[in-house]
Amino acid sequence: MTRLRRHRARIAVTLLPVLLALLHATGVWRLPLVERLDHFIYDARLRAAMPGTRDPRIVIVDIDDVSLQQWGQWPWSRDKLAKLATELTTRQQAAVIGFDVVFAEPDHSAGLETLQQLARGPLRGNAGFETELQRLAPELDRDAAFARALAGQPVALGYYFTRTEAPRARGRLPAPLLAPDALPPNGTYATQWNGYGANLEALAAAAPRAGFINSVIDANDDGVIRATPLLARYDALDKASDGAASGYYESLSLAVYRLASGADSVRPVLAQGAKPPPPLEALVVGRGAGRIVVPVDSQAGVLVPFRGNGGPDGGSFRYIPAGDVLAGRLAPAELRGKIVMVGATAPGLQDLRATPVSATYPGIEVHANVVSGLLDGRMLTVPDYAPGYDVAMLVMAGAVLATGLSLLSAPPAALLAIATAAVLVGLNAWLHAQARLVMPLAAALMMVSLAFGINMSWGYFVEERGRRGLARLFGTYVPPQLVDEMLERPHLYSMRAESKELTVMFCDMRGFTRLSEQMAPVELQAFLNEVFSRLTEIISQRRGTIDKYMGDCVMAFWGAPVGMPDHAALAVQAAVEMAAAVREINQAHLARGLPGISVGIGLNTGVMSVGDMGSAVRRSYTVVGDAVNLAARLEGLSGYYGVEIVANRSTQQSALAYIWQELDQVRVKGKEQVVTIFTPLAAAEQQTVALREELEAWGAFLLAYRAQDLVAAKAALAPLVARSAKKFLYRLYTERLASMALQPKIRNWDGATRFETK
Repeated sequence: MTRLRRHRARIAVTLLPVLLALLHATGVWRLPLVERLDHFIYDARLRAAMPGTRDPRIVIVDIDDVSLQQWGQWPWSRDKLAKLATELTTRQQAAVIGFDVVFAEPDHSAGLETLQQLARGPLRGNAGFETELQRLAPELDRDAAFARALAGQPVALGYYFTRTEAPRARGRLPAPLLAPDALPPNGTYATQWNGYGANLEALAAAAPRAGFINSVIDANDDGVIRATPLLARYDALDKASDGAASGYYESLSLAVYRLASGADSVRPVLAQGAKPPPPLEALVVGRGAGRIVVPVDSQAGVLVPFRGNGGPDGGSFRYIPAGDVLAGRLAPAELRGKIVMVGATAPGLQDLRATPVSATYPGIEVHANVVSGLLDGRMLTVPDYAPGYDVAMLVMAGAVLATGLSLLSAPPAALLAIATAAVLVGLNAWLHAQARLVMPLAAALMMVSLAFGINMSWGYFVEERGRRGLARLFGTYVPPQLVDEMLERPHLYSMRAESKELTVMFCDMRGFTRLSEQMAPVELQAFLNEVFSRLTEIISQRRGTIDKYMGDCVMAFWGAPVGMPDHAALAVQAAVEMAAAVREINQAHLARGLPGISVGIGLNTGVMSVGDMGSAVRRSYTVVGDAVNLAARLEGLSGYYGVEIVANRSTQQSALAYIWQELDQVRVKGKEQVVTIFTPLAAAEQQTVALREELEAWGAFLLAYRAQDLVAAKAALAPLVARSAKKFLYRLYTERLASMALQPKIRNWDGATRFETK
């Protein structure tokens, strides 16, 4: 107890992150960063838990680009859709068909309307013509043909709800699933809408089962679809003009599931013992032994139980091009007993969604995943007591950390923080796996991290100063030989931020993704360690300071903390040697039958801020500023120009020991100033007559190019292309000249290329 009193200030400081996390958990002060972290954790956990297997019960008939090329642009005429529906229901014997398509407009491609106009015009009164018109009318009315194909079949059509200041309604809604009074009138139990876009009267009458296709329950701050509603409330317009009834309507996913399972009822379940209005807890779908209880959130929504990667190659569902169905390429009864979902993946039809699985996920597969989850009872839920769980975890973990961290030395305190985080993560994962509960975790993890960081910062006291203190500060950032130099005059160095001219480098590994797909994790780790060790060795030998490793990228700078007048030349020398080292490693790698890699290096010399920067949780000795951002942009340009190293003019002029070739004048993203960029070709002593002539011809070409003198530019570029036909840079400018020839000259053009991406 005495020790606790002695450390009460430290305990109080440690409790500050606990208080901050509690404010978030109770909703008093929601922290966007914590919410984004919760989304990230949910998405990662979802991807890790996906079964990754195909559901053989559900097939997606895909209106893809190939089908559109074969059968014409969308929308297809209704006789084609009638043929599609007939093929699926009759020849293929599908159990259920769900259309993620809205048929709100009449088919104006039909000839019936034209003949009717003639009958009212010049041919009015022609008995023979009118008789023939009556005979042909059923064949020419394609909407009616589609309706006949749907009539009496297990089909669910799609429609959508809208909410606007001036409500509008098109088409005909199905009958509501639940009456308006099925849920208490003073509560909000579903998303609410006042308009809709539904199917034509004839189609809705032929296929009375339908469901809405709205996907997003509410607007997530990141725009990712994680949940979808099963019910939506529609408040009817004036019945004289609308004809639809107020009530709760079912989603397309629920409608398809009910058709497939034969569930004839849906009953809402409200929380017991809650103060009015009681929240919605679940939907009971069906009756008797075949019923299922679907847990839902307060808006009648469910988290989408994604099975795996989306699309035809995702492996979750079988995709069949709609064109193949229309052409009769499937064997008879190949889809017997299947649930068929008809939708589009063609990008032009704009039914691709951002999901935790993919940024371009087919909307039809979102519905298919929900149907699959309902069939399996594999639905996740966020229970209404999730905030209380979050508060309980924060209080218990915060109390342990506040006392334990304050009493323990640094190593045991670190172990305590790690153990606390592990318990929180383990309990959360267990609830997810065993009870399919999605519980909050981000606030607790943030609290553990901040509590440990603040506690250690409070308890840390610098016992040594001078030389040893300087070695500890800079030893992890700079090469040992530079630390030795600094120790000779420690009073000249500190971690305080300052502005000075430095040279910064970004080195990124190309082809790493393909490599990671073909190597086992242990082999990949060994390979990365080999590459990074070699690159780090070169940077250290050339007196560079390692800033950080970012995935497969290395950031370093020259000129700090130890000043050196030749920092640009040293950085260029390091870049050339690093590129050569990667080529050597690459040769050995290719000999083993693995894909090759390369590097892209960006160099920039300029004034930047350098010093100890970061947050209370993590700080580092680093450089920031526009000059640093420019170096990162230049690294990204290396692949565009087909070179390994890209540097700006200031770096080139400070490293005259190399022969440089000008690449271009550019405006990078976020900057309007034109930057001239170069790449080193060879050391100055390796200059040859042929190389000098090539660079002179290249300079003449650039002058003509920037003057928009296409004739002179082509004449200057042609011998360069003939001499170095494989050089990517020359092929790039050949394509630019071809493009410029098709366009008028640009007034006030300065010859610079603008890049809008990083």
